[in-house]
Amino acid sequence: MTSRMPAIILLGPPGAGKGTQAKKLEDRFGLVQLSTGDLLRDAVARQSDAGKAAQAVMEAGELVGDDIVIAILNERISAPDCLAGVILDGFPRTTLQAEALDALLRERGDRVDCAISLEVDDEAMIDRISGRYTCDRCGEGYHERYKRPLKDGACDKCGCQKFRRRADDNADTVRRRLVAYHAETADLVEHYDEMGVLAHVDAMQDIDSVQGLLRDLVQPLVTEALGTREAMDVSA
Repeated sequence: MTSRMPAIILLGPPGAGKGTQAKKLEDRFGLVQLSTGDLLRDAVARQSDAGKAAQAVMEAGELVGDDIVIAILNERISAPDCLAGVILDGFPRTTLQAEALDALLRERGDRVDCAISLEVDDEAMIDRISGRYTCDRCGEGYHERYKRPLKDGACDKCGCQKFRRRADDNADTVRRRLVAYHAETADLVEHYDEMGVLAHVDAMQDIDSVQGLLRDLVQPLVTEALGTREAMDVSA
């Protein structure tokens, strides 16, 4: 039976845990997490044709067009390590990008298997993000309300007494980012809903609970896409 590349899309606003959950799925199923920023940086570093085109655009102070991003994505998913499947994080962001991705995958005999929307409560998300800070030395994460250092003023992991907070991790900025996210992705969510591949996951639960729900969605998709049970028998 011929195998194909499973393609899974993670949708969700800033702070929903897309990166954390994608990494866990990557480790569990052997999938490759692909984010637009990483793809662009890698293509430029490798100086591929699409990478050179992206570099020229960025050096001119312009946004990289969808055609270049799609070309870079095509280069990346053609690599052998992507045969086990990919998780797209941060792309597509618009229906035009989604349609371009659909066309690319169709040409390869692949398709979007599932677009998973990580659902959050906006006010709770504002509280979650605006209270975040990290150790300046080791990067250990903390929160003013939910995860303070055991010893006030000192990192639990390395003992450093200096912490930092992202400038945009404040309530007003987070609120604006959430409003922009919902406006930007409303049509995208509808696109995948109409395709019959949209799934909703409550991302306000703890990390392990969310991961369990995601595994339940991804396991059968990966097994079916690869066309062989033993290739991805990771449920044990």
